Amino acid sequence: MLNPDGVYLGNYRCSLMGFDLNRHWLDPSPWAHPTLHGVKQLIIQMYNDPKTSLEFYIDIHAHSTMMNGFMYGNIFEDEERFQRQAVFPKLLCQNAEDFSYSSTSFNRDAVKAGTGRRFLGGLLDHTSYCYTLEVSFYSYTIGGTTAAVPYTEEAYMKLGRNVARTFLDYYRLNPMVEKVAIPMPRLRKGKPPSYKHSLLRGPASNHPNGKGDKKSSVNHKDPSNSF
Repeated sequence: MLNPDGVYLGNYRCSLMGFDLNRHWLDPSPWAHPTLHGVKQLIIQMYNDPKTSLEFYIDIHAHSTMMNGFMYGNIFEDEERFQRQAVFPKLLCQNAEDFSYSSTSFNRDAVKAGTGRRFLGGLLDHTSYCYTLEVSFYSYTIGGTTAAVPYTEEAYMKLGRNVARTFLDYYRLNPMVEKVAIPMPRLRKGKPPSYKHSLLRGPASNHPNGKGDKKSSVNHKDPSNSF
């Protein structure tokens, strides 16, 4: 919970001082964005610790217009890394009936440059995966139906449990899951566009290069390659 003061006041997006905190990860102020500044320093400390393996970052948000749960991921020059990051949301879609893989996208939109998912995706190396998990304020639909099911507190908690189950499946620790190889999703042809940032560590930074970052997103819809 990085926005306790704003939430206490009833804000669902802005902090006590009126900042959208998930747009200030590039250079958070210890005075204006103290929670971001502290968490960013902690993550960098963990990343530089050889005894720590930082493999996942998931930023959880509510969405005010779309339905279901879905994820945002990053675009990388490394095609293999670009493909591997699609595995976790596909597994989550298998575990959670209210999670939509068709609404999941991988992008480098300029407006999202200051988000935790975008910043850490450029900072951390190829062994780390950074996502935003969005969940509707309102409702979800189930498998091919059009009837909207309102979210309840229990439904949100169930999705949280299914995220935990997905980690078990991902690391092959769930004895109820058959030990099978996970097929790689088939992605768009060609490599993603070059996207580097000279000030950050990591081989595949996805921050703007100052040359007019245009919106670019990929929605993976491949029923022939489903789990």
